Amino acid sequence: MAKDGKEQSKNEGNFVFVGKKGVMAYVLAVITQMSEGAKEVTVKARGKSISRAVDVAEIVRNKSQEIKLSGIEISTEEVETEDGKPLKISAIAIKLKK
Repeated sequence: MAKDGKEQSKNEGNFVFVGKKGVMAYVLAVITQMSEGAKEVTVKARGKSISRAVDVAEIVRNKSQEIKLSGIEISTEEVETEDGKPLKISAIAIKLKK
């Protein structure tokens, strides 16, 4: 799995995983994927990074008239803490389409 804005290609699409870097780093990652021929890019984030992912999607949409919002998925993921206890974290996937 990719971390901090590194794109990962899979059969079902292209992803940008939002982490702790600045918003513009992720905006550049989305725009780069689109310019390399991707028809759809999914911006994913968990926890405190969700607001940063929304900012990324909005900046990309406002910069380009071609790119539209095609869907938003929200979920709760369960991860284990260092002491082995389960922790539920909110997650979002924002789909942007050319």
